Amino acid sequence: MIILVGCEESQAVTLALRKQGHEAYSCDLLPESGGHPEWHLQMDVFEAIKFKKWDAGIFFPTCTYLTVSANKWYKDQPKRKSGTLVGAERREAREEAIKFFMKLYNCDIPQVAIENPIGVMSSRFRKPDQVLQPWMFGHGETKATCLWLRNLPKLKPTNIVGGRVQRMHLLPKTKDRACLRSKTYDGIAEAMATQWFCKNQSAQAILF
Repeated sequence: MIILVGCEESQAVTLALRKQGHEAYSCDLLPESGGHPEWHLQMDVFEAIKFKKWDAGIFFPTCTYLTVSANKWYKDQPKRKSGTLVGAERREAREEAIKFFMKLYNCDIPQVAIENPIGVMSSRFRKPDQVLQPWMFGHGETKATCLWLRNLPKLKPTNIVGGRVQRMHLLPKTKDRACLRSKTYDGIAEAMATQWFCKNQSAQAILF
């Protein structure tokens, strides 16, 4: 299958799909950090959607203006010295983020999955098809991950483990924090690749 992994610079899901033998490409405005620039489309995701005839698309849109964790900034208030959008400007940014999300969901690709944390899309669109936790897939941490699916089944837990550490929430505020928080856990990436798109064949994986 030819699969687009949009808004992904880490290539975590892309590499998991390649191991299954699929022609998968990551796409982001940033350069890739997964070590395979030949499988990375550094461009606008909607340009990438038109770039090929894709069989499936997995998308990780930025959650900054969609998550509920920053609701306090939507009230009218003085501008922040940090540059963080507040009030009307942030509400406008949220509306644009919602349009971006919906455009991805309704794109001309047969199978679609969109990942985001718990946020405004549950009320502005619909509740997610499922909510995952890293500890369901071999990582002893907590980080609620929602999936909105079109023509794809729900993921089944693969390795439920102990540990409920909020490691991502406790990361220091560095320039790399957003990228580190956005990287898909390897266990979840593998579940996406094997449960949604397992080829069940002995053909050599398209990797290295």
